[in-house]
Amino acid sequence: MGFVGEVWQVRGGEETAGELVGEILIDDADFPWLSGKFTAGPAFDAVRELFARELALAQADDDWTRWEEAYDEVRRQVTLTSPDGPVPEFLLHIEGERAWFRWSDEPFDDEDDEDGKA
Repeated sequence: MGFVGEVWQVRGGEETAGELVGEILIDDADFPWLSGKFTAGPAFDAVRELFARELALAQADDDWTRWEEAYDEVRRQVTLTSPDGPVPEFLLHIEGERAWFRWSDEPFDDEDDEDGKA
């Protein structure tokens, strides 16, 4: 598939001001997920525990409110950049030397009014 071999970057968000958190060398594309080898960058230590907590909550599958809070913090702390530039929406997991994610080139809209329209 077209994504295999690409290098995506995880960069710092609010706290780390764009520093390199790590790179993902895509080695598997199983729509809608991409996954690959994660190589930590200099800013990874600042978010390592955050990713560990997020993944543990996702795998526990019992308190999605806590997971959403943890993932909101992930989104504040990092950005994801494709070879074509930053992506506005993503769901990213990092565990050891592996990372897997979904992404969208359009922002998600979760602010619906009572008619179901934004």
